[in-house]
Amino acid sequence: MRAVFRCAAILALCCGGPALAQEFPARPVTMIVPSAPGGTLDALGRLMAQGMAADLGQNVVVENVSGAGSIVGMQRLVRSPSDGYVIGFGNLGSLAANVAITRELGFDPRQDLTPISIVANVPMVIAVSTRSGVRDLRTLLSRIRERGEGVTFGTPGTGTTGHLAPAYLLSLTKLQATLVPYRGAGPAMGDLASGTVDAVIDQTVTMIPAHRGNTAFALAVTGPQRLAQLPDVPTFAEAGVPGFDMVIWNAIVGPRGMPEAAVQRLVRAVEAALASPNVTARFADLATTAPPAEERGPEVLRRRIAEDVDRWIRITREAGITPQ
Repeated sequence: MRAVFRCAAILALCCGGPALAQEFPARPVTMIVPSAPGGTLDALGRLMAQGMAADLGQNVVVENVSGAGSIVGMQRLVRSPSDGYVIGFGNLGSLAANVAITRELGFDPRQDLTPISIVANVPMVIAVSTRSGVRDLRTLLSRIRERGEGVTFGTPGTGTTGHLAPAYLLSLTKLQATLVPYRGAGPAMGDLASGTVDAVIDQTVTMIPAHRGNTAFALAVTGPQRLAQLPDVPTFAEAGVPGFDMVIWNAIVGPRGMPEAAVQRLVRAVEAALASPNVTARFADLATTAPPAEERGPEVLRRRIAEDVDRWIRITREAGITPQ
C-alpha cells in the first residue's frame, strides 16, 4: 500500500511540475527601477512594465529605489527572492560599468543576476541650461577650458550612464569640470532647467522632451548620424568630438537563481511588449530602438554584461577615473 502511495505521489509531482510552471505569474510582479522618477530608466521601465503586464495578465508594479547612483536599487534586487516576482530594470551603467568605478559595489552583475533581455538602445544627448547663452558644443568646451571646475554637470548619481558620460567626455577633451550627483536624472534635469547646473548628458528619453519643451538646449547627440527627432542637433563628430560615442543599452534582469520557466515567461512578455503599438510608437518618438530579436535574449545579455564590465574597466583606467 505504501508503495502505491509513493508511486501516486511521484506521479502527482511529475504531472504537477509543468502545471505549476504554467501558473507563473499568479500575482503581480514588482519591477525595481534603481533611480528616482522622471529619468530615462523610470520612463522606459514604466513603458515596458505596462506592455509586459498586458501579456502576463498581472500588474507589473514599478518601485523606484534610488540612492548612490543605482547601487541601492540594484542591491535591493540581488537580495530579493529568486521566484520571478521581483525583477529589475537597469542599463549599461547599473549592470556593467559600475563595477569599474565603484570600490564597494556589494554585488557582481556577472554572477548575482539572472539576465532576461535587452530591450532598448538609446543615444545620448548633451544639453545646457537655456539660461547659459551656450548654443554649440565648442562654446561649452571653451567655457570649461576657461572656468574649469566652475562649470557644472548634473548627473543622475555616481555610476550611472549620466555620470560616466561627462567623465568620459572630459577625459577625451582633457578638461576638468565639476560633476554634481543627484538622486536620478529627473532632479538633475530640474536643476538644469533652473540654471543651477550648466550641463547634463543623458539619454534621448529625457533629453528630447526637455529640448522640445525649451527647458534645456541640446548641443550634440551620440551615434553615427543625426536623429530625426532632433534634426538640427549635430552629432558629436560634427560638433568636433568624434571619439565620444555612447549608445546605452537598457535591460531587464532578476536575482540570481530564477527558475527557467519564470525567465522564459518573462522573455515572452518582453517580446509581446516590444511588439505592441504603444511601445513601438513611444520608442520611435524618443529615438529609442529595440535591438533585433537575436540580440536581446538572456544569453546575449549575459555576454553583454561581461563584455562591458571588461570594456569599462579598460576605459576608466585609460581615462584615469579612480574607483570611489
